Amino acid sequence: MAPLESTVNSNKIKFILFLVVVLIGLVITGSVFTGEKFHIDQKVLQKAQEKYGLEARMRLVSWEELLQRYSGATDREKLEKINSFFNKKIFFAKDIDVYGVEDYWATPVECLSRGAGDCEDYAIAKYFSLKMMGVAEEKLRIAYVKALQYNMFHMVMLYYSNPGADPLVLDNLVDSIKPASERGDLLPIFTFNGAGLWLAHDRGQGKLVGKSSRLTAWNDLLQRMAESGI
Repeated sequence: MAPLESTVNSNKIKFILFLVVVLIGLVITGSVFTGEKFHIDQKVLQKAQEKYGLEARMRLVSWEELLQRYSGATDREKLEKINSFFNKKIFFAKDIDVYGVEDYWATPVECLSRGAGDCEDYAIAKYFSLKMMGVAEEKLRIAYVKALQYNMFHMVMLYYSNPGADPLVLDNLVDSIKPASERGDLLPIFTFNGAGLWLAHDRGQGKLVGKSSRLTAWNDLLQRMAESGI
């Protein structure tokens, strides 16, 4: 979400609508990506190039090479590489400017093809990239927070080395990866992954309040990823 550009009222409305949907539940249709060696179909690359130019194809190829090259690296190295890659390759832009709608969850392929996305797109791309590199899903969460410095709602990705650990924060607003305890500028609200939804009243993992079931945006995202669409 854009610093300084989003008003508090619009963020509140967006958050309330988002939370209503989330509390209905989360849809997971199974693992879309696994730790298997990742390849992008040549048809997807060609389509990206035709619609968005050669740079779109190059971003996708660079992503594929990164996932393959560091699949055997340590979790920390994977975090560093993925966080840096997306923060550098993707230009921040609102969904309305990129997709023509107020809220859209892009797949990593869609985000990289366009070279633009908002905070949800950064977090989603990092989450699935790490999962595809073999990082266990139970260590990964997407977190909805409030960025206090900008007085806006925001989305980041979290990594837990173990269930009781202080999670590391991967954020498009801050390039360095820091523990959540050092990110006093972020107020946690809730986190989720393929296993469920947690209310985050503190810096710990929070209280599990639901399992994956019916989140429309999440289900739509997974469907588009399965179809390898752009």
